[in-house]
Amino acid sequence: MLTTAEFFQYTQWSGIATLVFAVLAILAFLFKWGIRFRLVGITGFMLVLTVGLFSLSIVPLSRTVIPGSAKYTLVYDNGSNQAVIAISPKLSPDEVEATLLQAASNLYSFGRSGRQGDNQLTVRARTIIHPEPGLSIPLYLGDVKRSLANREDQDLTVTIYSEKFAQLPKSHA
Repeated sequence: MLTTAEFFQYTQWSGIATLVFAVLAILAFLFKWGIRFRLVGITGFMLVLTVGLFSLSIVPLSRTVIPGSAKYTLVYDNGSNQAVIAISPKLSPDEVEATLLQAASNLYSFGRSGRQGDNQLTVRARTIIHPEPGLSIPLYLGDVKRSLANREDQDLTVTIYSEKFAQLPKSHA
């Protein structure tokens, strides 16, 4: 993943290119070149590109890394206060807890809002089990609740459904 310093360097190069195209566009209008309007379009595009790169050089793109967390896939997000992630059925309860903490950190956003007095983001972890051929059942293994108002929330509530782990298929290794 690119760092903010690299984006700032790209911003500088893009800014220089924008200025070059702006000078070319001015020269094209002074000398009535046929490509003058194309140069105006190129200059405008380069300006938008430079502003975008500059914004990426300001905002950090790094995510918090929780040791022991596993890969997950976001399968549902209402954009407000509920999300569901899919995880592997081979994870231990400790790995599920770390993965839930990772997801709660990654899914936090200032744009989320609570509904009907619920000002907490709830992230649930689920896996799919197949008890018999042709039958798939979602199995929820845990959830985490965090504040929607505070990014540095220290009062995360993680609940692991220990009784659900008994329903997971045993590995054949």
